[in-house]
Amino acid sequence: MPLPHGFTVTLDRHTRIVDGAQVLLGGSPTRLLRLTPHARLLLSGRNVHVTDRASALLAERLLDIGMAHPVVASLPELPATRHTFVVPVRDRPRELDRLLASIGAGRRIIVVDDASKRPEDVEGVAAKHGAMFLALSVNAGPAGARNAGLRLVTTPYVVFVDSDVVLTPDAVPTLLRHFADPKVAMAVPRITALQTATSGNWLGRYESARSSLDLGTRPAAVRPGSPVSWAPTACVVARVDALGDGFDARMKVGEDVDLCWRLFKGGWRIRYEPTVEAAHEHRVRLGDWFRRKAEYGTGAHPLAERHPEFIAPAVLAPWSTMLVLVLLAQRRWSLPAAATVYGITTVRTARKLSSTRFPLRQAMRLTGHGALASLSQTSALLTRHWWPLTAVGVTLSCRLRRAAVAASVVDVVFEYRRDRTTLDPIRYGIARRLDDLAYGAGVWLSALQGRSTAALRPRVTSRPKQTR
Repeated sequence: MPLPHGFTVTLDRHTRIVDGAQVLLGGSPTRLLRLTPHARLLLSGRNVHVTDRASALLAERLLDIGMAHPVVASLPELPATRHTFVVPVRDRPRELDRLLASIGAGRRIIVVDDASKRPEDVEGVAAKHGAMFLALSVNAGPAGARNAGLRLVTTPYVVFVDSDVVLTPDAVPTLLRHFADPKVAMAVPRITALQTATSGNWLGRYESARSSLDLGTRPAAVRPGSPVSWAPTACVVARVDALGDGFDARMKVGEDVDLCWRLFKGGWRIRYEPTVEAAHEHRVRLGDWFRRKAEYGTGAHPLAERHPEFIAPAVLAPWSTMLVLVLLAQRRWSLPAAATVYGITTVRTARKLSSTRFPLRQAMRLTGHGALASLSQTSALLTRHWWPLTAVGVTLSCRLRRAAVAASVVDVVFEYRRDRTTLDPIRYGIARRLDDLAYGAGVWLSALQGRSTAALRPRVTSRPKQTR
């Protein structure tokens, strides 16, 4: 089904209009989109308003390649009677009470008790707020508990929300607007930090700026290989018909990533909407926090088994792979060789842009961004995904020691400036490295248990596409 009339999309802030709207440059991965004369007329400033079949096709194309996002305020509201809340919970009656109070009265709510030690406490809170209560006798994990609730849903849309989340009144209604697009299967908010009595400690302040669940301030299409390649299901609104059997109950972690990627393979869209925020009570005790980060990493191998084409700790182009390797060599010829690779790539990219004005300027910009992204991914390999190898290697190679120290320091400096946290740089840096150590340990544990290196191998990709 095409996008409905009245649907409006706006270009992403990083999408560039080139040569008087003859060309659009952007998306993820970066593409060159040449507009036909008729398509140029459909672009009103940086917006496309769907009024006919042609404008619907252009808007869909821009959405699919990540060059544009829906203008949420322009989309119609859905009635509240068309969605049901499903809340999986285990031994968190206080948090559940707080969540259900934030949802408000008169809502369809199914509370799934995942084999709590004191289920009567959870049942009491559910009854207090008029929610349906479903008790599981055996602990099924988050995926299994959500699926049990999903089987009882009779409305077209379902809202999965964890018990340690607090919602604002407009959160779900705003996310539901995205379903005006008939191809949207899920819409997710930005997960921010819930302010509690313990969230002001150093780990709490780090999580407020750098939570694994916080996907940033930019709206995005959730798709593998893009800056937002998955979405957490701590809070998510979904189309029931698109979910099928729901989550993979065999997965204790990573079930949200698996669901996103299965929906993507099925031709559905998933929208990340950061203007909507859901406050999550992060772990702030060091032991709990470190274990949880490691648990996230253990999902790597199961995901590699199910989606080998999507899982990779780094995705590099051939030229950027060569650039990284010559810089890591740290020889006298490394900088000249890197400059040569950079120059050749810039010239080749400029040739592809030869039909545009200022092709060299555009090519230098694209190549520069690609080089920085590749160096950032290499830094993450050394300090996060491959840190056990790095730890061994630094005892044998002074070059690797220099590379590891540079990666650790530059990463902290760059991310600290970007996150704008209230935490001081020293404790931020310690938390950043502990975060990487925990996650990397989980990845290696899952790889060893699965006897496979699939989750540890980078992937080299081909060049970006040109599209008309």
